[in-house]
Amino acid sequence: MLLRTLLAATAMMMVVPAYANGDGTEFAAQIAGHVVLPAETFIEPPADAPADLRVSGKFTSGPTRNEALGTAEGRSAGRPTGVKLPFRGQPVQGHSGIKTMPDGTYWVLTDNGFGSKANSPDAALFLSHYRMNWAAGTVERLRTVFLHDPDKKVPFRIVHEGTEKRYLTGADFDPEGFQIIGDKIWIGEEFGPYILRADLNGKVEALFETMADGKPVRSPDHYAVTTQNPGQPMPASVNLGRSRGYEGFAASRDGKFIYGLLEGPLWDAEKKDWEKQDGNQVLRILEFSVTETKWTGRHWKYVLSPGAAAIGDFNMMDATTALVIERDNGEGTADRACPAGQRAENCFHDLAKFKRIVKIEMNDANANAAVRKIGFIDLMKIQDPNKKARKPLNGGVYTFPFFTIENVDVVDDRHIIVGNDNNLPFSSSRDPNKADDNEFLLLEVEALLKAK
Repeated sequence: MLLRTLLAATAMMMVVPAYANGDGTEFAAQIAGHVVLPAETFIEPPADAPADLRVSGKFTSGPTRNEALGTAEGRSAGRPTGVKLPFRGQPVQGHSGIKTMPDGTYWVLTDNGFGSKANSPDAALFLSHYRMNWAAGTVERLRTVFLHDPDKKVPFRIVHEGTEKRYLTGADFDPEGFQIIGDKIWIGEEFGPYILRADLNGKVEALFETMADGKPVRSPDHYAVTTQNPGQPMPASVNLGRSRGYEGFAASRDGKFIYGLLEGPLWDAEKKDWEKQDGNQVLRILEFSVTETKWTGRHWKYVLSPGAAAIGDFNMMDATTALVIERDNGEGTADRACPAGQRAENCFHDLAKFKRIVKIEMNDANANAAVRKIGFIDLMKIQDPNKKARKPLNGGVYTFPFFTIENVDVVDDRHIIVGNDNNLPFSSSRDPNKADDNEFLLLEVEALLKAK
């Protein structure tokens, strides 16, 4: 029995022939554990938070306020998801960054709320400490830390400006990645983009502007950017697309450096085009010194693969290698697809095709140049011989067909953890008309982790 088990494990992890597009070698992935946190999971804001945060999602139906609980159904690419806004309490949805802790628990970051500055002023910003029960398939929330700015370290006006605790909301920031270094939480933010430093209770201590090539990096949502009159060009200071700031946010293993990975390319003013290499978009990985609290001036270029539209998360494995999520904007599987060329409310018209975890190398030799892609796993064909999946398989494999997959970290020398952002109530990637749950996969990927 032991021999058969070992042989099966070896077969599962064998290398699939390399692709010819520069992405490295494809490796197999096998489910070692799977937990599900139900979509409609809510928490109460702190007792001293403004009453406005007791109900969330009041501004998601358009420009006018809607205070009638459960009256506006969420939609995913036009499909009703079965979950209705506004919500009593704060949804724990929006998992957008994860860190494995030494005791086997995980800290997870929740993003800005409902997808934009305009619709998220009543979405609180927080991180949660989770314990995964892989045997039972459940998630236990141990603690939640809400971000707040009582010392007015944020240089611009926030939603709860006049309150004592000054809790932060999704109209202030869009946190998409984080690192816990010593007794500080470092957060990569997407709107500005900015770096925030907070203590372990969520109190903001500092905000750092982003710099690249000696110049500030600013999106149209940066606080220093003003609205233009019709016919006037965007200010020259804007060199990043809206909501294209930090999506990946890694740190060196010694905690001395942070590596912020932008979701979108920088604007090349001379070429009047987004930064590209061989026709593919280039995303910058920018190096920030934690000890000196300043940008070092070094960067690496992450070239998106053909078929990918964005990255989802980024964490270092060791001093020179890291894991990155690359994805397209599709969702759903072929068994629930719409007829070719058609679109309807009860089927998927734009299927998930490109969902990967990529291992990269970034070192002194390729600083200021492109990272090397060593290999990847395909999240649309995960093996499950031991029947660990908590959801049905598709064609004999387990798929992770979510629109946004935004959590990846190393667990040990054989396993990684991967999780989705379910965008409650705006994503329905497994069932066309059912809001996605929050899922976390423990994947055995020893061959990928050892690949050179």
